[in-house]
Amino acid sequence: MRLAILADIHGNIHALETVLDHITRQGIDRLIILGDVVGCGPDSDLCWQRIRALDCPVLRGNHERYAAHYGTPNAPALWQSAQFAPLRWTVSQFTLEERQHMDRLPRHIRLAEAPDILFVHASQRSDHDSIGPSTTAEDLQAMFPTLPSCWIVRGHNHLSQIRFWGERRIVTTGSVGFPLDGRPSAQYLILEKRRQDWYPIHHALPYDLDAALARFQSTGYLDQGGVIARLYRRDLATASFHTVSFLRLYELWSQTSSPTLEEAFIRFSDL
Repeated sequence: MRLAILADIHGNIHALETVLDHITRQGIDRLIILGDVVGCGPDSDLCWQRIRALDCPVLRGNHERYAAHYGTPNAPALWQSAQFAPLRWTVSQFTLEERQHMDRLPRHIRLAEAPDILFVHASQRSDHDSIGPSTTAEDLQAMFPTLPSCWIVRGHNHLSQIRFWGERRIVTTGSVGFPLDGRPSAQYLILEKRRQDWYPIHHALPYDLDAALARFQSTGYLDQGGVIARLYRRDLATASFHTVSFLRLYELWSQTSSPTLEEAFIRFSDL
């Protein structure tokens, strides 16, 4: 059995089409999408429609949650700030019914043909948990409080990795649309069953990065998305953490002064 697992497409239709084309030649039995189809990139609507047409299991990632909950009474007030202009762009691409469908997507799944695997976006506990080499066993236990499975397959961190946790294996897929390992590519995971165990195979595919970057401008997203859209474009171009680094510094600078987002971006660019 061969399973193809995609995560963190993030509105990058060019990367998604490259991965789907590659999958057609891999003898795949099942396709699973681990969430974050939308957000960050300019073409969330195109990616969402493409994924929906595949009729495969799709999990709710944190960016589907953002899109679904925007404008609701429980949405943070910060979402109305300039920092979240890209979220407003994403929301504008969908009907209320589509956003409600996103909210109803499962948080985690198991497949009847692969009962020893738990599929999540980030963790069993949350759609926003990060897991790295230094994540403690205690933290992992809190993230996966009821876990008989031997394998955990997840996305969210945009970095391909395999983490050993006792007898369990935690496999992070890498990101289809926005990898953050310094290699601009379209990344996904194949799990292959051999005898009684699974073997993960990470793929990193070249794709038309220039065309993906051009979509930021041609769609109008770069203008409407402001500073954060510009940072997302840098993330895409370099496959590195510009947006995360900027937001951490912006929070730090805001403790001692009150820079606008644009002023902070200029300061960040001068570093």
